[in-house]
Amino acid sequence: MAVPQYLSWSSTPITFDREDHPDNVVAPGIYPLVVDPIIVNTRLSKVLMDGGSSLNIIYLETLDLLGIDRRRLQPSAGGFHGVVPGKKALPVGRIDLPVCFGTAANFRKETLTFEVVGFQGTYHAIIGRPGYAKSMAIPNYTYLKLKMPGPKGVITVSSSFEHAYECDEYGEAVENSTELVAKLEALAAEAPELKCHAGSFEPAEGTKKIPLDPNNSDGKVQTISADLDPK
Repeated sequence: MAVPQYLSWSSTPITFDREDHPDNVVAPGIYPLVVDPIIVNTRLSKVLMDGGSSLNIIYLETLDLLGIDRRRLQPSAGGFHGVVPGKKALPVGRIDLPVCFGTAANFRKETLTFEVVGFQGTYHAIIGRPGYAKSMAIPNYTYLKLKMPGPKGVITVSSSFEHAYECDEYGEAVENSTELVAKLEALAAEAPELKCHAGSFEPAEGTKKIPLDPNNSDGKVQTISADLDPK
């Protein structure tokens, strides 16, 4: 009979109960889980825990804030979608960074691999499923809390609905900014040879442009999936 190969930290049970319940839960599941880990040697207040992402992402602006030399970047495996509808984001590289959760009395530090992007972001960084798996972390999007095993018991990382609301409102404004997309497209058109260095965008496969005005009098168009009906 095969002998089970248990992962590190798998012996620690993690539960949520009424002791974790905030005084008031606002719109359960609507707001993002935004935490404040220490990355390298700086505590960052806007790190999104995104269980729907298959990547960990950090921005060039954040690397500059951390004082990290860009020459440390390694080649990236390729692009990814989901940042701007109908666009493919091209990382400028990847980097391994230490990420620490907890307090001086009980903390976990793991080295995570981040894809580095050059465009503007809402957060300092995004930790996706690889980060969850490495830390054996469990989120609760109702209570806006994150728990993971630590050397002296379970580590609980708490956020607040107020902070999540502020980040979510700003993020929506950035993601819906047609001005931002236009600037990125203009940059790519003016200097296509810099595309892989500027963290720019490329059209995703399977998209098409349709006029916003049926008479196409102003020339404005919108990019949608090729499978969608223009109506």
